[in-house]
Parts: sequence; C-alpha cells; structure tokens
Amino acid sequence: MRFVFLCSNPGWGGSEELWAEAAALLVEGGHSVSIFKHDVDPKHPRICRLLAQGCHIYDLWHFFLPGRVRLPKTLYRVTGVLTRGARQTAALRAIGPILRVLLTNLNPDLVVISQGANFDGVILGDLCRIVGCPYVIISHRATDYYWPSDKSRVVMRSAFQAALRCYFVSQHNLRLTEFQMGETLVNAEVVRNPFLVSGSPLPWPDTQDHSIKLACVARLDAGEKGQDILLQVLARPHWRTRNLSVSFFGSGPNSEALRGLAEHLALKNVDFPGFTSDVDSIWKRHHALVLASRTEGLPLSLIEAMMCDRFGIVTNEGGTAEVVEDSRTGFVADSAKVDEFDKAMERAWAMRDEWKSIGQAAGIAVRTMVPLDPAACFTAKLLGVVDSLGASLPRRELQTGSIDLSDPSSLLQPGIATKLRN
Repeated sequence: MRFVFLCSNPGWGGSEELWAEAAALLVEGGHSVSIFKHDVDPKHPRICRLLAQGCHIYDLWHFFLPGRVRLPKTLYRVTGVLTRGARQTAALRAIGPILRVLLTNLNPDLVVISQGANFDGVILGDLCRIVGCPYVIISHRATDYYWPSDKSRVVMRSAFQAALRCYFVSQHNLRLTEFQMGETLVNAEVVRNPFLVSGSPLPWPDTQDHSIKLACVARLDAGEKGQDILLQVLARPHWRTRNLSVSFFGSGPNSEALRGLAEHLALKNVDFPGFTSDVDSIWKRHHALVLASRTEGLPLSLIEAMMCDRFGIVTNEGGTAEVVEDSRTGFVADSAKVDEFDKAMERAWAMRDEWKSIGQAAGIAVRTMVPLDPAACFTAKLLGVVDSLGASLPRRELQTGSIDLSDPSSLLQPGIATKLRN
C-alpha cells in the first residue's frame, strides 16, 4: 500500500511522535511511505531513522520559491512566510497547486494529515477532498481561546466531514472541535500518543537530604506551558522555605526569558538542565511532574510520568482531567492561574507522605487508559481504514521517470513524469 503523511506542524514536538512511529511501522511492514513536512531537520534522530528505513521525506519549505532559488530557513522565519494562524494557512494555500499534482501522481491508498492543533492543517484535508484522495486527520490540541475565523470554519467543516476518520488525543479536544464547528463528528475517535519511556514502573527515588524534587518537563514556551505561573508560585514565601526544588527540562522560544524571570524572582530552588531524550533518567531522580499549562491536548510528559509510577500536579486543560483523579492519582488546578496552581500544589504538599502510593495509583490508572504500544494500535487503525475501503476504482500505475523536487515549479509544467524520486 502507498501512504502519504502531510504534517502541518513546523519543528518537532510531542505531536510528531504518533505519525512518525506509524510511518516507521508501515515501512517495516513493506508499505511505501512519503512524508511532506514543514521545517525538516535532517539530523533529527526520528528523521534519520525514517530516511534509513526508506521513507521519502520532503521539506515543504522548498516549495515556497520557484526554480532553484533557496533562502535560509532562518530568513523564512524572519519574513514570516510560515507562522501560526492566517499566514500559515496562506502558506499552505500557496503550495496547494504543487501538492495537488504530487498527490494526484502518488495516488496514495491513504493520506494521513497530522496537525499540531485542530485546524492548522485542515486546508490539506480539503485539498485531499478536492483531489479525491482518501484521508484521515489527527488533531493534537484544541484551545478554548483560539477559534477558527468564519472563513476558516467553512474549510474546517468540509475537511473534517470528508475525512474517513478524525483522530483526537483527548475527549476535550474532540468536544471543543465539535463546538467550534457547530456539529457532531460521527467519524471521530480518541487515540493516544506513543510515550518515550520504557513503560515499566521505576523505584521511588530516595534523596539523602529528604528533599522533594519536582520536574517540569515541557517545551520552554510560557504562553502554552505556563512555566511563568509555576515560577511565580515558587516565589511565594511559603515555597521559598520548603525543602523542595524544581528542574525545568526542555528547550524552546522562551528559554532565556524564563531563566531571566527565575533570576528576577531570586529563586534558589530551580534549575534548567535543558532537553534530554532519556526521559526515564528524569523519573529515576524526581518524585512528581509539575506542569502549569495554559493549553494542552493531552500532555505526553504526564503520561510518561504516570507510566513510571509518578503523578502530576497539573492544570485542568485539555485532557489532563480525563487521566488524573484529583488527590488520588495526581492533583489538578482548576485553571492556569497563579492562585489556583498554588492551591493544587498546597494540596499535594499536605499529602506528601502519601506521594509514593499516589504515584503507584497513577501508574495503575494510566495503564487502563493508554495502550502499551499506542503507535502499533494507531497503525492497525490506518490499515483497517484502507481495508474498509474495499474494492474501488482501478488504480493508476505510476509511470517511470522522476519529478525534480529541487525545482518545484517544474511540477506545474505539462508533461511532468509521474513518479517521485527520493
């Protein structure tokens, strides 16, 4: 079978793990996989793995300028060719004609559209609808304060309605998307993202000084992940005097700003170790996750912590409350506000003698909600979607030849060949 993955989210984050693992499993199963993604880092371990396995990966940045003219990606970012919101949609529209040619000639059995939010990639779904390619959509986040414009909502409804399946990582995301569109999605279901830990419970960490060590594991993006809220809580007098520390693991656009805020608040009990790919190592040394997110789908770091028999102190954003029972398998702040998060941390502190058993309860609970191999489950769903299509119109066979992707404008010329080269 032939699969095409269209990824609207630039860079690499938790929302990339599901499609990437599914693509790897499909290639291992002997299927053909082509991937079109914004801002491809050829040195990223996931990209290197996919390339080594035989996936065809194309960077959508290369389609913005005609001919062989190339600008550095940093200049693209400065000029705002691809940003969030309306300009991102405009950028996707700009490459629409080229993608239409590519999809027509690839003639995939299924297109998988992965979007970081819930409508940043729907224009790709609408393109598939127009071309006649069967497709599914994955949505990784939905935000109460970020709604589609009326114009975008029309495309959003069209794309979701025509998709064979609409996958969401939490019931919250699904419900909010339905509210934003004003209709029920009968073709929707919830799936889980793959986690980056072994999946086995870890021994409870002992500290020689009996200190409590919390970890905030998230992209350093205050607007979404709320690290500034947590720092303000830690700056309150009662937290300054407690035998507790917080390590902020991750990198991101606000790394210097958050370090500056910690210094401005004169906090002595925080540090910024940076990004680590060894997530198990974090939970061997820390007692709980603390995450003051302003917006979430379902935080992967929470699932990973619970898989290691650790619990989360989190906000009631996205699907967090769907997997955490307050004061039994974790602690949930009513909102992403300093006072509310302080209250949640206070509830946790008052029960600190029970933290080990709360972590164990979290580990038991998460295993009833998240499969041990989410990527394999999702891949099986994709294959099931293709199987459900049954016998359809005779497929066109790809002709010999190649399309020169170093010159995207050539795709729009008459007489182009109908097979893509790597």
